[in-house]
Amino acid sequence: MSLSSRLLAAGVAGLVMAGAFVPPATATGRSPGSAAPGRSPGSAASGASDVVAASGASDVMAASGAADVVATAKTARTSARERRRVDSVASPKLHWYSCYSWAQCATAKVPLDYDRPHGQQVTLALLRIKARDQQHRIGSLFVNPGGPGASGVGLALAAPYFMSDSLLERFDIVGMDPRGIGFSDPVNCFGDPGRQQPVIAKLNTGFPYGVKEEKAFLKAAAKQGRACSTAGRQLAGSMSTAEVARDMDVMRRAVGDSKLTYLGFSYGTALGQYYANMFPDRFRAIAVDGVIDPRAWVGSRRTAGQVQDDRLRSADGAWKALQEIMRRCNAAGPDRCEFSGQALRRFRIIANRLKAEPLTVGGQKITYAAFVSMALSSLYDVEAGADLTEMAAALWRLTTPGAKAAGTEAAVVQRAHRKAVGRAFPYDNSFDAYAAVMCTDGRHPARGSAWVKAGAKADKRAPYFGRAWVWASASCARDSWTVRDEDAYTGPFNRRSKNPVLVVGSYWDPATNYADAVTSSELIPHSRLLSSTNWGHTAYGTSACVTGAMDRYLLTRALPARGRTCVGDIQPFRTPLSDNPDETVKDAFDLNTATPAEIAAHGLPARNTPKVLPPVR
Repeated sequence: MSLSSRLLAAGVAGLVMAGAFVPPATATGRSPGSAAPGRSPGSAASGASDVVAASGASDVMAASGAADVVATAKTARTSARERRRVDSVASPKLHWYSCYSWAQCATAKVPLDYDRPHGQQVTLALLRIKARDQQHRIGSLFVNPGGPGASGVGLALAAPYFMSDSLLERFDIVGMDPRGIGFSDPVNCFGDPGRQQPVIAKLNTGFPYGVKEEKAFLKAAAKQGRACSTAGRQLAGSMSTAEVARDMDVMRRAVGDSKLTYLGFSYGTALGQYYANMFPDRFRAIAVDGVIDPRAWVGSRRTAGQVQDDRLRSADGAWKALQEIMRRCNAAGPDRCEFSGQALRRFRIIANRLKAEPLTVGGQKITYAAFVSMALSSLYDVEAGADLTEMAAALWRLTTPGAKAAGTEAAVVQRAHRKAVGRAFPYDNSFDAYAAVMCTDGRHPARGSAWVKAGAKADKRAPYFGRAWVWASASCARDSWTVRDEDAYTGPFNRRSKNPVLVVGSYWDPATNYADAVTSSELIPHSRLLSSTNWGHTAYGTSACVTGAMDRYLLTRALPARGRTCVGDIQPFRTPLSDNPDETVKDAFDLNTATPAEIAAHGLPARNTPKVLPPVR
């Protein structure tokens, strides 16, 4: 399973993935006190040169302030400006208390605006799992699961489920919910659910297809942008990644660490790179897995007219992974892949059928956009090959007149299409949080109409997934999203830090294109790239090779050899279908539908209802 799937299986997905796309999963039944079970997971992605060209270093550096640019060339010190901001804030005294049976929780106040350290404050939520071996404790390991909008508190709570014993022995695992997110003071753009729900109902379709849907989606996106720029502006305008990096530096002092040790996934890799460049002399080790190129995330004056995914090219990574799965499915044959035989062509036929007429299965409407979202969800998982082709085979039979059905197709499709229903009470700020970070961090086109053209163009470059990734940033159009963070960091992102950064990229990642890992590793002086052939989104915990290398680096700061590529432990279609466990047994306990009593019976912590949102990292 991917990281997000394993967290869902652990029962903490509602805490962890509040702003992230969560693939379906099954329960592991592992208790937090048990030992970690043995966990033994191509070519460069297309578009790497385009990403580099779209993020010219000179443009980014020019936009960030001359003092910082000069410092980049010769020093590895935190700039005077950032020292004034964060060092003027006294280290908060954290009053830890027992929570969730095996963790400790605390809150801390930090400035809403670091240029006014004694002005209005914002409350942050923290959770830690104390190191098992306190006598040989190295320090704290800060973790972030990405999103943006996902909970660092939830990821730390889940640490005993997915993290190696070696890290649990030597580090206090610390999760901090970024400002505006999770249990920290939440951003609230609409004021109440009644005003929010009509907007979210339009945005929660995945992506629009056709003129009518595009107009409705743009109208809703503009309403969200205006709401966050008016009613929600105070916090939405102070949620840039730079502010979170400053918060993390203050929390580093609060837990008593002289240097930061950090593990970030997905969008959390951007946070790690921001910290490495804003505070290049204040970290011990930073490991990032599922990497975003921060220059592409921010954009430059030259690329300001581009939508974000024209720079990041997440869609390209998803399209590449889909093609490879279908190629391997055909090569494996029907004994190992039930969708074999012109698989990619039949995938296209299913898509065209659903464009012409949506399918209703068990009362659920499967549209073309839902089909693409289901495929993308499958690609997030380390079992992407089996998950995707099983779903496609079921839909092929359901949409083919006269096809012989096995009776399980509806269950397969319903399991894949777990559509989220936004909370009526209390206020659900997942969409607000995601947009507040992304829109405040980056440069985006002036008008919503840019997304219509960009989506159609992206679908030609990366079929199916182009629109899905492009439309995720539609709320950021500058004519509706007008709130700004004057202290957002826009670069440079190539400062020579005192210690190296470990960058991990997977060839078949459908959310963070492998090309971004390559360009980030080239951008950060003396960093090290570790490549992986595993499937799914992020590699830690799904590959013994990757996990071991990341653990060694975090524990000892020893980098893997240059040019090293880990072979993913789980590769698609290696075993005959007859050897696979029965699906009904695998899905006997489903956390998407389990009652609180069933969750408690499995020894898992209570969780909020997991949500499936538009594709985010």
